Parts: sequence; C-alpha cells; structure tokens
Amino acid sequence: MGRAHEVRKASMEKTAALKSALYGRAAREIYMAAKGGSSDPNSNLVLRSAMDKAKSNHIPADVIARAIKKAEGGEVENYIFNRYEGYGPGNSMIVVDSLTSNVNRAIAEIRDVFNKNGGKIAQAGAVSHSFIPCSIFAFEGHTVDEIVDLLLEVDVEIIDITLEYDQTVVYGGFSSFNAIKKVLDNFGILEYFQAETTLKPNEEIILDDNDVKAQFEKLIDKLNELEDVQEVYHNVEL
Repeated sequence: MGRAHEVRKASMEKTAALKSALYGRAAREIYMAAKGGSSDPNSNLVLRSAMDKAKSNHIPADVIARAIKKAEGGEVENYIFNRYEGYGPGNSMIVVDSLTSNVNRAIAEIRDVFNKNGGKIAQAGAVSHSFIPCSIFAFEGHTVDEIVDLLLEVDVEIIDITLEYDQTVVYGGFSSFNAIKKVLDNFGILEYFQAETTLKPNEEIILDDNDVKAQFEKLIDKLNELEDVQEVYHNVEL
C-alpha cells in the first residue's frame, strides 16, 4: 500500500482542483486538531499526527502554518464528520469520510458523484466491514528485519511489516500511530512517503476492463475534488 499511496498522491495532483482539495482537507484537519487542544504539536498529539500526515502528502509549510494561526486567532468554524459507504464500477467498495460545515450539501454532492459515475451509495456498514482501521508508515533506508527488531522491543500494536516497491511499510494499530511514529523518529527516520491513519482493505481487487477502470478512476477523482470530502478509501489495486 506504500506504493499505492504514491499512485493516489500522483492522481490527486493531476489537476488544480484536486491539488486545491488536497490542501484544503489538510488545512481543515490541522485547524480542527489545533482548535481542539494546544497549537503546540509537542503537547498536542492529535495536531502532531495531522501535521505528520500533511508533510507526508507534501503539503507546503505555509498551508500548515496558516491553519494553526487560524486556530490560534480564535476564528470559529464548526465542522461535522460523517462517513459514507458505497459501490463503484466493477463492484468496487468505497468509503468516503466527510468533514463539512454543511451536511446536506456534502451528502447531496457525494451521492451525485456516485450516481453519475457508475456507483451507488449504500447503507452504513455495507462495505466498511471489509476494511481494517490502521496506521501506516512507509519509508526507505532501513530493512524490514531492522524495523521488526526495533518494534518488537516496545509495547505497540503491529499488524504487519513488509517491503513494497523498495519501501519498508509498517502497518500498526489505529490508536498506535503516535507511539509507533515516536519510535521510528527516535530511530532516525526523517522522511516518510506515508505517515497517517487509514482504512486498509482486507483484500484488493483488480479491474481488468480498461473502460471500467477508467470509470472507477473518474469516480475517485470526482469525489476527491469535492470540498467537503476529507478522505476516500477503496479496495482497488492501482
């Protein structure tokens, strides 16, 4: 999935709209984290996690700084979190997380994108059972054996440690993000290709039909362009 993250990130940067959405969602997440606690990432673990995630997605430092300054300035914006589930082309499974100030707008726009691009919204729980909440870290410069030995010495929940496309990838418990990140940081890992919490599909599918795959990619891109969409997860191998 480390490589899959690189593919997703490249896809997100294909258009100005997608890039703007990526910056906007990082800013919202950082604002919410700073607003809910201290603006100091050393004492606010939620904020530190949001900043780590933004940096791994190559969000510019000034976008991060503005979001924190906005929270410090006392400006109040109320965002509501909702999760939507659905099916896409090729019977793919999709989970959409929304962070919005207008729930009615969010669901209407998300539903419209599904309907116009070969998908359909499903009931809560329809597909989320096929995903595992976890934390993920992808980096280079250290072998799988080194990281296994390192993390076996500490009390953190580890799901798997693998080599994917020359990247060492650590899958950990969802709530173990900060603990694992601290161990890896102290070990001297300075740059992450991915450092975030995510939903990992139990199994990935391959869309062999080029037309179906193109329609699926269009659906994902359109969801990612929406202002109110925070994260999009799916079970398709890209």
